[in-house]
Amino acid sequence: AREVYRLVCDETHALVKEQYALLNEEILPLLASEGIRLLKRADWSPAQREWISAFFFREAMPVITPIGLDPSHPFPRVLNKSLNFAVQLEGRDAFGRSSDAAIVQAPRVLPRVIQLPRELGDSEYCFVFLSSILHEFVHELFAGMKVLGCYQFRVTRNSNPFVDEEAVKNLRTKIQGELPQRHFGDAVRLEVANNCSEAMTEFLLGQSNLTERDLYRVAGPVNLVRLMQVPDWVMRDNLKFKPFKPGTPKALEKSGNVFEAIRGGDILLHHPYQSFNPIIELLEQSATDPQVVAIKMTVYRTGTDSALMQSLLRAAQNGKEVTVVVELMARFDEEANIGWATKLEEVGAHVIYGVVGYKV
Repeated sequence: AREVYRLVCDETHALVKEQYALLNEEILPLLASEGIRLLKRADWSPAQREWISAFFFREAMPVITPIGLDPSHPFPRVLNKSLNFAVQLEGRDAFGRSSDAAIVQAPRVLPRVIQLPRELGDSEYCFVFLSSILHEFVHELFAGMKVLGCYQFRVTRNSNPFVDEEAVKNLRTKIQGELPQRHFGDAVRLEVANNCSEAMTEFLLGQSNLTERDLYRVAGPVNLVRLMQVPDWVMRDNLKFKPFKPGTPKALEKSGNVFEAIRGGDILLHHPYQSFNPIIELLEQSATDPQVVAIKMTVYRTGTDSALMQSLLRAAQNGKEVTVVVELMARFDEEANIGWATKLEEVGAHVIYGVVGYKV
């Protein structure tokens, strides 16, 4: 296992290095050439700095709670994959207390990328990272003290529920008890900005009980997924892939009733290239069709707003025998599955919990 883990680490480090090289050397320059810029602090104009300063004091500062580290305030247990800043300090605060370091967690209610008003930019679209704003104004959080350094970091934690399916009698209750602790599992990875000092890096590794192999130095924001919202704000269809529209088999296009279409011959659905709507329509029609007496199916993953589960609820309410095998170990969807299973039981459906292996 240790050898496999070493190989995984080597591969992951190479992938992360390639990701940030693509971002900095290809993607950002190409975006800039199209009038879409993600501004660094050094690039802010006086007018942009004034707007960003107002944003910080109005939107960010009221929801930030810095935590000074001293004997009475130990290192906080930061949430899984949350954006945090390790701040090196000098001097005493307004209450006369001295602290060499503090932790600032970026508020989850704020977007990680902020769009500037168009009239403030020399490009059509200008964005700034929340991390850049907090870097620039972090000294405002520590009145009377001098900020010697500010470094963004992120801790990834083990999010697997610690459940032995074979040993636990009530799997649902056990998983429900584990879910609140998911964000505080053991650390498995530390990401830091590449400007983070060696002393602070060693300190963060020590606090996370990690080694150098678990450390990832990155040349940019520690969470690239947050950039996914930028295309939604840029109204440039010529730069985007055309939305894919899944097809529908001809047999189903001709008939509005799924049962009639099935009587005419077998129908193969190829997902995701073909639409999932026929499955939803089949269940919706089954829920109200007087000739349907029972529905039995396996459910692996559902969303919190699921047309499929609503149909199953409606079928049970209409007196049909509904049996659903619910996968409780659907990674990161356990809570949604338990919620739907509870609703199904409340309307008389028969729910079987387990780790079933078939994904529907």
